[in-house]
Amino acid sequence: MTTAAGSRTLAHPGLGEITLEGVLHAFADPMRMRVVRDLAREEGAELSCSYFALPVSKSTSTHHFRVLRENGVIRQIYRGTAKLSVLRRDDLDALFPGLLDTVLAAAARQAERRTAAGS
Repeated sequence: MTTAAGSRTLAHPGLGEITLEGVLHAFADPMRMRVVRDLAREEGAELSCSYFALPVSKSTSTHHFRVLRENGVIRQIYRGTAKLSVLRRDDLDALFPGLLDTVLAAAARQAERRTAAGS
């Protein structure tokens, strides 16, 4: 896990530490997948945790962001008092070519099916 100096710096796995199993685990939860989809939609944007308005408690939300960060799916940084998240698309594409796009497309199809079923 790479870290930088400072009390408000978060640990992130280096490229050699990111595993397929960890990434798939991070994708496996609907709330985490929602975060990934939102970050992918806002390509390259650094978004605050409050942007996502997940329908879970703050501690559960924190847990989901930690799982995504510790498995190399997102990078989190502090800007002032805000914790910002960005998708590690370049790293994921380099390690697992096509995986992120395939998972995002499948998640979009699933969301469409659920919307159609609810209509």
